[in-house]
Amino acid sequence: MFSKKNKVELDQQAISTFLSEGCVIEGNMKAPAFVRIEGQINGDVTIDEGLILGEKGVITGNVVTKEMIVYGTVHGNINTHSLEIRSTGRITGDIKTQVLQVEPGGTHNGKLSMSAGVPEAKQKHAKPELVNA
Repeated sequence: MFSKKNKVELDQQAISTFLSEGCVIEGNMKAPAFVRIEGQINGDVTIDEGLILGEKGVITGNVVTKEMIVYGTVHGNINTHSLEIRSTGRITGDIKTQVLQVEPGGTHNGKLSMSAGVPEAKQKHAKPELVNA
């Protein structure tokens, strides 16, 4: 009934933007399609489609994207629909996602929030909930 025939895995997508090892961006990054980062970004990252953070890649800032695969290091919060933390992946920060896969060896230090997915239109008009700690 449900078929993944038309869905191409993130690490098989055509990459529209590539930041190579040794490159450093001081500031925020925004891109419309699929991005692979092997360098370093000191700022927030917003990618409309998908992001692959290579083993040498480091992001110090928050990340917002639809899909993400982490081979490298993230120091910041991640908000994504689907997240894969590979064995070399290191995340320090809070994660909001609907789908999470972690390979043995991959690490996450922070809060994890998973939801079944509320359409964006409903999220914008939803009233914040009070949480008693």
